[in-house]
Amino acid sequence: MTEHKLTPAEAQAMAEATAEAMWARDRAAQALGIKIVRVAPGTALLTMAVRPDMVNGHHICHGGMIFSLADTAFAYACNSYNKNTVASACHIDFLAPAKEGEMLEAEAVERSASGRTGVYDITVRAGARTIALFRGKSYRINGEVIAGLQQADQQAA
Repeated sequence: MTEHKLTPAEAQAMAEATAEAMWARDRAAQALGIKIVRVAPGTALLTMAVRPDMVNGHHICHGGMIFSLADTAFAYACNSYNKNTVASACHIDFLAPAKEGEMLEAEAVERSASGRTGVYDITVRAGARTIALFRGKSYRINGEVIAGLQQADQQAA
């Protein structure tokens, strides 16, 4: 049996529905104040304001916060097809400091997707400045994002 090929409009609707379903359970992103600006098949754009509790002893944004924003954009991009997908590896290069009060933007772009694996590049910016470059490698596991959340809701009820 062959899998139904989605139209561009159906693929976009699936990416948006998947992001909404993930967001409902994404307590970490919610706690960090991350916002979803847009998602599309294989891509995502998220933002996060650097709050006072996100700065380190040098009074710049803690690298772990920047990593979390990039990793979250990666997650929304690679799960946009409603196939459960996790990180198998990632790497980040910090290029410039982010400061308290700045709005960070993480843009994830799919570079390759074949079989169960994918490669995504995420650029973190503060305005025109590039703050970090993140590369994530994904691995598709069993199940679907939306179906899995619906099953979890039914079991919790």
